[in-house]
Amino acid sequence: MRNSLDIEGQPADTRVVVAMSGGVDSSVTAALLKADGYDVVGVTLQLYDHGAATHRKGACCAGQDIHDARMVAGSIGIPHYVLDYESRFKEAVIDRFADSYVAGETPVPCVDCNQAIKFRDLLATARDLGAKALATGHYVASRALPAGGRALYRAREEERDQSYFLFATTREQIDFLRFPLGDLTKAQTRELARRFGLPVAEKPDSQDICFVPSGRYADVIERLRPGAAAAGDIVDLSGRVLGRHAGIINFTIGQRRGLGIASGEPLYVVRLDAVNGRVVVGPRQALRTTRVQLRDINWIGDGSLDALTADGRVDVFVKVRSTRPPQPAWLMRGATGIEVELAGGEEGVAPGQVCALYDAGSGQARMLGGGFIRSAAPRGEISAIAAMRSNPERVEARE
Repeated sequence: MRNSLDIEGQPADTRVVVAMSGGVDSSVTAALLKADGYDVVGVTLQLYDHGAATHRKGACCAGQDIHDARMVAGSIGIPHYVLDYESRFKEAVIDRFADSYVAGETPVPCVDCNQAIKFRDLLATARDLGAKALATGHYVASRALPAGGRALYRAREEERDQSYFLFATTREQIDFLRFPLGDLTKAQTRELARRFGLPVAEKPDSQDICFVPSGRYADVIERLRPGAAAAGDIVDLSGRVLGRHAGIINFTIGQRRGLGIASGEPLYVVRLDAVNGRVVVGPRQALRTTRVQLRDINWIGDGSLDALTADGRVDVFVKVRSTRPPQPAWLMRGATGIEVELAGGEEGVAPGQVCALYDAGSGQARMLGGGFIRSAAPRGEISAIAAMRSNPERVEARE
């Protein structure tokens, strides 16, 4: 048997824990490794259980998915365990999601789930079970480096690449993790599921955020943080009141529809002012920004980030949205920390989103890490603020 995971020793003597969500991707991962002769153990995490989500198409990690994972494990002949992580998931993912939304950010809870639950707690469990690796169904590649250790690379199929959600993975975790689907297309994965006769071969992909069964984020936030949907003003870039809203949790940066105000030109949500409970709107050009400030940066590239940025700007490629291809940018140290200058600019960048970094010298394939966006003042708003600062009476009136 081939040692498809680049692990020293024979597959038969190598235990691998597979994180099985009940979907087709993780199921094929388990089936592939079993077929390659590895000692495979399937583990499914019980993360939440909203009654409505148990059988909803597009959900994951709830009752029906646990049942599906158990069926797959039985069909390929591997042991399967279910671990109750509900309390950990609520604290590390759901509560952080709610607090971030209330603060006017656009959170990415899948990053917290991967880092705080799957690649920390589950990885530790895999080690306790004597495994030499933890495998998942993520579409990302992991390859050995010539100097030792491993690195993450974007998946073969651009539209399926999930490296964006794994930017916070540490070097130590990468050495233990394996991603067998990174060089496959989704069509190939589906075909393998049929070839293995898996009961989930035609199961739809999970969509949206798994713990929001209705798809309405505001409903979940209001339930978790009563009173979060406080009414406030909708204002333009100069601070002029245009209307009222029923809570900033009902809005996202870049939103155009549902503003409930009349205007002679299309208006978009440019900023969410959580401190004052205001939704700031402006023309589309006000959404465009060329520079963002980062926080909670994770660097998994070569060398030291401090040393690299001390010498000036570092050429990189970045993704500020999971669905868009990387674009050229420069990484640098600004007055308040690490900043990224986007060569082509970007529209609708919001605090709380991820800025994933890729190596400009590797065909944009190798992941260098990333960080959460702390702030991104759009061009149009910067100009408006500058104009107001030149007119103190207007600034005072605005306040």
